[in-house]
Amino acid sequence: MIDVEHRPPRIRRSATAAARWIAVASAALLLIVACGWIPGVVGTAVAAVLPWLGLVLLALVVGALLRARRVIVLVLVPALLWVLAMAPAFPGLPGQTSAESASASALTVVSQNVRARSGGAAASATELAQSGADVIALVELDGDSLSAAQNALAADYPHSYTVGTVGVWSRYPLANAEPLTLGLSWKRALRVEVQAPSAPVAVYVLHAASVRPGHQQDRDTMLSGIAEQVAVDPAESLLVVGDFNAPSTDPSLSALRAEADGVRPTDGTLGFTWPVAFPLVRIDQVFVRGLDVVTSTTMRAGNSDHLATLTRVR
Repeated sequence: MIDVEHRPPRIRRSATAAARWIAVASAALLLIVACGWIPGVVGTAVAAVLPWLGLVLLALVVGALLRARRVIVLVLVPALLWVLAMAPAFPGLPGQTSAESASASALTVVSQNVRARSGGAAASATELAQSGADVIALVELDGDSLSAAQNALAADYPHSYTVGTVGVWSRYPLANAEPLTLGLSWKRALRVEVQAPSAPVAVYVLHAASVRPGHQQDRDTMLSGIAEQVAVDPAESLLVVGDFNAPSTDPSLSALRAEADGVRPTDGTLGFTWPVAFPLVRIDQVFVRGLDVVTSTTMRAGNSDHLATLTRVR
């Protein structure tokens, strides 16, 4: 094997240039990943692209191994930081339970942003019902889509509660239903208690405000508000679902993660939910407290630009 110092000058120059480029790229990625912990628009932007930065880091590792092994340590530093930052988003493991036990005690909850004015609420509701869900949560319901969903679900899901643009339908009775403003002047969230056969489960349904450059305070206020609600909720078992408009690693979710466990997909994917044509990011989230996750996945339903989340807990 030819030592680096004894390579022809042209090859040495090429290796040096590759090492320099890899070192600069590694430093830039280290800075970008670290910015993912900064609250606000910076943290949200980094969280949105964080999963895809893994591909860049992989390319740098391969490049360093092939062309510039002396800088491999410089690549491993941002790679390790990326793994740490991605921890809340990595796939989870299915719950260990027997088929009989799971079917007897599990509660299946699906949630989807049906996309206002898409005309697909009825199709979404029908297809979500066909999944065997016990509870269906829908957000971004306008007047027409709300009526369509109600008509599609009335027979099999006789218990329902809607507030503004969010709603929940259940096979089991609902109790203590209440609207939530979460610090804003309008209602885009709700809380109900599903009287499941095994035990009551408090279910929150949320549609967080949208995020635009310079305009994300409303979303952050709502996410802080839901965390505060969960923190003081006396329910032994609860579940929070909906469109959070926040990627899984977004620092705006840190307060809620301190009060409940973020549900990670158990199907071996990262569970991206938007856009439906080519999902790039997971902004539809599920959080649980006092419940074990049996399975968690995503599914296509209706004409929405969001995939639905399907979670089975016990």
